[in-house]
Amino acid sequence: MNKNIERNYLEIDSLKDLNEPKINSNEFSLKIIEPYDFQLNKFFYKNIGKNHNWVDRLVWTEKNWIEYTSDNKVKTYVLKICNDIAGFYELIFHKDEVEIAYLGLLKEYQNKKIGSYLLASAIKNAFLSKPKRVWVHTCSLDHKNALNNYIARGMKIFKKETISI
Repeated sequence: MNKNIERNYLEIDSLKDLNEPKINSNEFSLKIIEPYDFQLNKFFYKNIGKNHNWVDRLVWTEKNWIEYTSDNKVKTYVLKICNDIAGFYELIFHKDEVEIAYLGLLKEYQNKKIGSYLLASAIKNAFLSKPKRVWVHTCSLDHKNALNNYIARGMKIFKKETISI
Protein backbone atom coordinates (compact mmCIF):
# COMPACT_ATOMS: atom_id res chain seq x y z
CA MET A 1 0.00 0.00 0.00
CA ASN A 2 1.34 3.42 -0.97
CA LYS A 3 1.03 6.40 1.32
CA ASN A 4 1.41 10.03 0.24
CA ILE A 5 3.69 12.09 2.45
CA GLU A 6 3.93 15.87 2.39
CA ARG A 7 7.53 17.11 2.68
CA ASN A 8 8.45 20.73 3.39
CA TYR A 9 11.90 22.28 3.08
CA LEU A 10 12.48 25.33 5.27
CA GLU A 11 15.29 27.82 5.66
CA ILE A 12 16.40 30.79 7.68
CA ASP A 13 19.10 33.07 6.31
CA SER A 14 19.84 35.33 9.24
CA LEU A 15 20.11 34.88 12.97
CA LYS A 16 18.19 38.16 13.24
CA ASP A 17 15.12 36.30 11.95
CA LEU A 18 15.20 33.75 14.77
CA ASN A 19 12.21 33.96 17.11
CA GLU A 20 13.47 32.53 20.36
CA PRO A 21 10.89 30.85 22.58
CA LYS A 22 9.96 32.24 25.94
CA ILE A 23 10.83 29.24 28.05
CA ASN A 24 12.63 28.91 31.34
CA SER A 25 15.66 26.83 30.43
CA ASN A 26 17.42 26.81 33.80
CA GLU A 27 17.12 23.03 34.05
CA PHE A 28 18.37 22.47 30.48
CA SER A 29 21.89 21.84 29.35
CA LEU A 30 22.98 21.44 25.77
CA LYS A 31 26.34 19.96 24.90
CA ILE A 32 28.15 19.13 21.70
CA ILE A 33 29.33 15.54 21.71
CA GLU A 34 33.12 15.60 21.47
CA PRO A 35 34.59 13.19 20.81
CA TYR A 36 31.78 11.69 18.74
CA ASP A 37 29.78 8.81 20.16
CA PHE A 38 27.93 6.96 17.43
CA GLN A 39 25.96 5.02 20.05
CA LEU A 40 24.22 8.22 21.16
CA ASN A 41 23.24 9.13 17.59
CA LYS A 42 22.03 5.59 17.00
CA PHE A 43 20.06 5.58 20.29
CA PHE A 44 18.26 8.84 19.49
CA TYR A 45 17.65 7.89 15.87
CA LYS A 46 16.00 4.61 16.85
CA ASN A 47 14.08 5.83 19.89
CA ILE A 48 12.76 9.07 18.46
CA GLY A 49 12.49 7.81 14.92
CA LYS A 50 10.38 4.77 15.67
CA ASN A 51 7.35 7.06 16.02
CA HIS A 52 8.09 9.04 12.86
CA ASN A 53 9.11 6.43 10.30
CA TRP A 54 12.82 7.21 10.43
CA VAL A 55 13.99 4.10 8.60
CA ASP A 56 16.92 5.04 6.34
CA ARG A 57 19.61 4.39 8.94
CA LEU A 58 18.12 1.23 10.42
CA VAL A 59 20.20 -0.80 7.96
CA TRP A 60 23.42 0.97 8.88
CA THR A 61 26.26 -1.12 10.23
CA GLU A 62 28.40 0.01 13.13
CA LYS A 63 30.97 1.07 10.55
CA ASN A 64 28.39 3.31 8.79
CA TRP A 65 27.50 4.97 12.08
CA ILE A 66 31.14 5.56 12.99
CA GLU A 67 31.96 7.00 9.56
CA TYR A 68 28.98 9.36 9.73
CA THR A 69 29.45 10.61 13.28
CA SER A 70 33.22 10.97 12.93
CA ASP A 71 32.91 13.16 9.82
CA ASN A 72 34.16 16.66 10.67
CA LYS A 73 31.14 18.14 8.88
CA VAL A 74 28.72 16.46 11.32
CA LYS A 75 28.14 17.84 14.81
CA THR A 76 25.78 16.26 17.32
CA TYR A 77 24.33 18.10 20.29
CA VAL A 78 22.52 16.46 23.20
CA LEU A 79 19.92 18.13 25.38
CA LYS A 80 19.77 17.14 29.03
CA ILE A 81 17.05 18.08 31.46
CA CYS A 82 18.02 17.66 35.12
CA ASN A 83 20.91 15.45 33.91
CA ASP A 84 18.62 13.10 31.96
CA ILE A 85 19.11 12.90 28.21
CA ALA A 86 16.02 14.34 26.54
CA GLY A 87 16.79 15.07 22.90
CA PHE A 88 19.35 15.79 20.25
CA TYR A 89 20.10 17.36 16.93
CA GLU A 90 22.62 16.78 14.20
CA LEU A 91 24.04 19.61 12.12
CA ILE A 92 25.78 18.97 8.82
CA PHE A 93 28.08 21.78 7.73
CA HIS A 94 28.13 22.18 3.96
CA LYS A 95 30.14 24.81 2.06
CA ASP A 96 27.89 27.85 2.59
CA GLU A 97 24.99 26.35 4.51
CA VAL A 98 24.15 24.20 7.48
CA GLU A 99 21.55 21.45 7.40
CA ILE A 100 19.67 20.42 10.51
CA ALA A 101 19.74 16.73 9.61
CA TYR A 102 17.83 15.33 12.58
CA LEU A 103 16.25 16.96 15.60
CA GLY A 104 13.99 15.40 18.17
CA LEU A 105 12.96 14.72 21.71
CA LEU A 106 12.36 11.45 23.46
CA LYS A 107 8.65 10.76 23.87
CA GLU A 108 8.46 11.68 27.57
CA TYR A 109 9.76 15.20 26.79
CA GLN A 110 7.47 15.94 23.86
CA ASN A 111 4.53 18.37 23.97
CA LYS A 112 6.16 20.50 26.68
CA LYS A 113 7.44 23.35 24.47
CA ILE A 114 10.99 21.97 24.78
CA GLY A 115 11.20 21.40 21.03
CA SER A 116 11.10 25.15 20.44
CA TYR A 117 14.12 25.59 22.73
CA LEU A 118 15.94 22.72 21.00
CA LEU A 119 15.29 24.12 17.52
CA ALA A 120 16.32 27.66 18.49
CA SER A 121 19.56 26.22 19.90
CA ALA A 122 20.18 24.29 16.69
CA ILE A 123 19.70 27.42 14.60
CA LYS A 124 21.97 29.51 16.84
CA ASN A 125 24.73 26.88 16.82
CA ALA A 126 24.42 26.48 13.06
CA PHE A 127 24.93 30.22 12.56
CA LEU A 128 28.20 30.17 14.53
CA SER A 129 29.92 29.13 11.29
CA LYS A 130 28.39 32.14 9.47
CA PRO A 131 26.54 30.22 6.74
CA LYS A 132 24.37 31.89 4.11
CA ARG A 133 21.45 29.84 5.40
CA VAL A 134 20.34 27.09 7.75
CA TRP A 135 17.85 24.63 6.36
CA VAL A 136 15.86 21.56 7.29
CA HIS A 137 13.18 19.35 5.85
CA THR A 138 10.22 17.91 7.68
CA CYS A 139 7.33 15.77 6.60
CA SER A 140 3.83 14.78 7.61
CA LEU A 141 5.24 11.74 9.45
CA ASP A 142 7.19 13.93 11.87
CA HIS A 143 5.78 15.20 15.15
CA LYS A 144 2.49 17.03 14.67
CA ASN A 145 4.05 20.29 15.90
CA ALA A 146 7.27 20.07 13.87
CA LEU A 147 6.28 22.25 10.92
CA ASN A 148 4.64 24.86 13.14
CA ASN A 149 7.75 24.96 15.34
CA TYR A 150 10.02 25.61 12.35
CA ILE A 151 7.77 28.41 11.12
CA ALA A 152 7.36 29.89 14.61
CA ARG A 153 11.16 30.08 14.99
CA GLY A 154 11.37 32.18 11.81
CA MET A 155 12.06 29.58 9.14
CA LYS A 156 10.34 29.92 5.78
CA ILE A 157 9.19 27.18 3.42
CA PHE A 158 11.15 27.26 0.16
CA LYS A 159 10.03 23.98 -1.37
CA LYS A 160 7.11 21.55 -0.99
CA GLU A 161 6.65 18.12 -2.46
CA THR A 162 4.49 15.05 -2.12
CA ILE A 163 6.24 11.72 -2.08
CA SER A 164 4.82 8.23 -2.05
CA ILE A 165 6.13 5.55 0.28
